[in-house]
Amino acid sequence: MKKSAITLMLLLISASFCFSQDIITKKSGEDIQAKILEVTQTEIRFKKFSDLEGPSFSINKSDILMIRYKNGTKDIFNEEKTNNNDMASKGKNDAKLNYKGGNSGAGWTAATSILTSPILGLIPAAICSSAEPKDENLNYKDVELMKNSEYNKSYSEEAHRIKKRKVWTNYGIGSGAWLVLLLLL
Repeated sequence: MKKSAITLMLLLISASFCFSQDIITKKSGEDIQAKILEVTQTEIRFKKFSDLEGPSFSINKSDILMIRYKNGTKDIFNEEKTNNNDMASKGKNDAKLNYKGGNSGAGWTAATSILTSPILGLIPAAICSSAEPKDENLNYKDVELMKNSEYNKSYSEEAHRIKKRKVWTNYGIGSGAWLVLLLLL
């Protein structure tokens, strides 16, 4: 009886050593034995369990299916579609709030249309509206959110739509002003 109790205890102790690491399961099915350092909104930072003193690694959260922690709990990351839709919606709304269309070329388009003609004003309007806003002009508030591909794509696309609208509105205003000047002279 004592031998079987000792054997059972040894089995339980050895089993606990087998599961004393975190396991990252990728969507591809690959398991990574690791020590999780940090879980951010967009990535998982970890050290390989076989080399805890070695370098830290990171993997995109979108590539992860699940993390099983050494304490037995687990996080499942299969709600990507819902999160991506939420992130895309947030990116679009944030662009509407933050992007003002500065340095969009809208002023030059209006000036060219007024001072020359609406036909020549088409050139800067077409060029300016086809160019996406530069990163430094996007005026986003959260760098971490811009690391999320869905948020970034949605924010950038909405900013580009705002820029186009502003450029073509100014082209219309400049052309209208040119016509009024032409009629007055």
